[in-house]
Amino acid sequence: MKKKILIVDDEQSIVTLLTYNMENAGYETDVAFDGEEAISKAMANPYDLMILDLMLPEVDGLEVCKTLRQNKVHTPILILTAKEDEFDKILGLELGADDYITKPFSPREIVARVKAILRRVRQPIPEQYTAYEIGELVVYPDKYEATLAGEALAFTRKEFELLAYFAKHTGIVLSRDQLLAQVWDYDFAGDTRIVDVHVSRLRDKIEENSKKPLYLKTVHGLGYKMEEPTS
Repeated sequence: MKKKILIVDDEQSIVTLLTYNMENAGYETDVAFDGEEAISKAMANPYDLMILDLMLPEVDGLEVCKTLRQNKVHTPILILTAKEDEFDKILGLELGADDYITKPFSPREIVARVKAILRRVRQPIPEQYTAYEIGELVVYPDKYEATLAGEALAFTRKEFELLAYFAKHTGIVLSRDQLLAQVWDYDFAGDTRIVDVHVSRLRDKIEENSKKPLYLKTVHGLGYKMEEPTS
């Protein structure tokens, strides 16, 4: 069965471009031209992915993302944003979007991003679960669960995938490019800023003091490393 993608944008030219390229890549598509329509359709239909423009009439893309996540709609979201809107990119990720791409974009890149996201979300769950224990942090990659000092933690999908990758490679320095390739599954040069944003969000959730992290350390000039806390 073909994967179905909801394309949300109020510019007909963008919708036409995205529809053509998604269908040419083998996906089915549906379209919404404003935020209210996007919310209505996403709540009523099990889409495999949503391509969501942030600048929408009626209800903007950030509010769409927030509303869907509050209503437990976990459809992966790829947001479209203007190149200079750094704040909106970060806020979109914080509200639960899985990735972003800036306008103008190439058809090849957006198809690659969609394929990468869909590859990441269709992993089978095994009968026995693996657990990684780092200090008081316990990560269950196969269940998409983690606890800290026995308390359950809440993450967006991409935050958790990044945490799980760090947990699997505890003690190893991982560069931003490595993380982009392995967690975001990009086979082309991407924006490493997305890694920094997600690391910051992880620290807010797993560190007592995110400015002085005990678990997720910065290795200057190289990248990041998950460590057993020493204090």
